[in-house]
Amino acid sequence: MTTLSKPAQRPANPNFSSGPCAKRPGWSLNALSDAPLGRSHRAKVGKAKLKQAIDLTREVLQVPADYRIGIVPASDTGAVEMALWSLLGERGVDMVAWESFGAGWVTDVIKQLKLPDARTIEAGYGELPDLSKVDFDRDVVFTWNGTTSGVRVPNGDFIPADRKGLTICDATSAAFAQRLDFDKLDVVTFSWQKVLGGEGAHGMLILSPRAVERLLTYKPAWPLPKIFRLTSGGKLIEGIFSGETINTPSMLCVEDYLDALNWAKSIGGLDGLVGRANKNFAVLDAFVERTPWLANLATVPATRSNTSVCLTIVDPEITALDTDAQANFAKNLVALLEKEGVAYDIGAYRDAPSGLRIWAGATVESADLEALTLWLDWAFQSQKAALKQAA
Repeated sequence: MTTLSKPAQRPANPNFSSGPCAKRPGWSLNALSDAPLGRSHRAKVGKAKLKQAIDLTREVLQVPADYRIGIVPASDTGAVEMALWSLLGERGVDMVAWESFGAGWVTDVIKQLKLPDARTIEAGYGELPDLSKVDFDRDVVFTWNGTTSGVRVPNGDFIPADRKGLTICDATSAAFAQRLDFDKLDVVTFSWQKVLGGEGAHGMLILSPRAVERLLTYKPAWPLPKIFRLTSGGKLIEGIFSGETINTPSMLCVEDYLDALNWAKSIGGLDGLVGRANKNFAVLDAFVERTPWLANLATVPATRSNTSVCLTIVDPEITALDTDAQANFAKNLVALLEKEGVAYDIGAYRDAPSGLRIWAGATVESADLEALTLWLDWAFQSQKAALKQAA
């Protein structure tokens, strides 16, 4: 068997996971030295750190002044569930889904909440649904960026300003890398471990004045567990939105999030973050354009994610294989790159079509992606040669 020469250039940081994502450039444990470890999160120092995290989130993400921002349990999942269980049921809801996590919210609303007036508007991996079918007189739940399909909405133009329902947006792999149209969004959720490379278990819940009004005027027919409760005695629990969290947060993780936010400010805030993500995506997109064995899973260029870039292997000799063999080829390619220490965790999501999923968010360096493309070609050719030899 012919031995292919390995590329001389290697990524300095081989972490291309789509969550938890790569730490910001230059990060070290020293960045966490000011964490108030062993102190109560309800002590003055703890509440100050949590409020600072909320304030910096507003500044960097450019959240309107009249929107509430809260730190909540259980990552982005917890934030979305709080919104679904606390807000839905007042009117019909349109569930818009085109990948795994959006499909998960459909399941929760239809099978768990059992809402009788829930419509599903779906598309397969690689495509957006027909957004003209969405009825914004109803509540609408959707992901801004499909983390497992690499398909995003290009902007918020499809959402009318005079909508009657609420828009509930899972933005976890879009926030800090894509511009969210907050005027069109009533609930926005994300987690620290995505675009800013923070640590897991903490979610962010952002509420518009319209969402707050719904909380104050509507009571769901079902009981709410403590960690979902945003109101008490008919009033908003304001402490949630000023640093008094529902349950105990990790102050080490809070410090790490603060470090990431301050780094974001140092590179130009949201403009700098979006610019870095766009530059990173351009590296991968250019590679795909010149590489005949690879294609973007997202079929329409305007809908391609600049963070969770999902790619599919289109080489005719590989696509001629049965589905299991195609999946094994992709898994072997990913395993080879991990063995070489040049790329970790870049396999497609388990429910998605087989292929690759490469994180290109702002904490990744474009030079590392440039180096990765060389290794992708090497790994593909190596695996294809091994496949022919086995035959």
